[in-house]
Amino acid sequence: MLHSSRLLHHLWLDEADARRAVPPALAQRLARLVAESEARHEGEVRLCVEGSLPISYLWRHVRRRQPMPQVLRERALMLFAKLRVWDTRQRNGVLVYLNLAARAIEIVPDRGLAERAPPPEWAAVSEQLAGALGAGRFEEGLTNALAEVTALLEKHFPEPPDAACRPAPDNQLPDAVVLC
Repeated sequence: MLHSSRLLHHLWLDEADARRAVPPALAQRLARLVAESEARHEGEVRLCVEGSLPISYLWRHVRRRQPMPQVLRERALMLFAKLRVWDTRQRNGVLVYLNLAARAIEIVPDRGLAERAPPPEWAAVSEQLAGALGAGRFEEGLTNALAEVTALLEKHFPEPPDAACRPAPDNQLPDAVVLC
């Protein structure tokens, strides 16, 4: 069961807290890094920072007694669908989801990517990001996590050899950081 102080964090924090953690200048830098990343491989990356879980998700945890990690995973999967990360042609999108109130990170790779990059590779990215976020180093943590995700995408979905002949990379999803 969620500790009462952590529950209060979910009731207290909101989108404004996500915007304070990722101010506009940082959001712009991260969007630029996502665009640069996607120019180096065929995958798609979405970053999402959420202040707290919606009440309906807290209800699942408190009343239905679902474990918090399961509730957070369900929220990340819902955002994965809502943000249409699953809607890439090669099923090679990835969502990096942060929940500030829960101090939780979920990385959700699409099917095509999950088949090639096993869970331990994503867990390593999560651990690095968790360490930086725990120390309050959001920009460093998100930048490094994006670099690690980029490396995995370059490894498993490299840019094709004829990429230099193509006009521009096919950007299937927005690069902007989602703050909610």
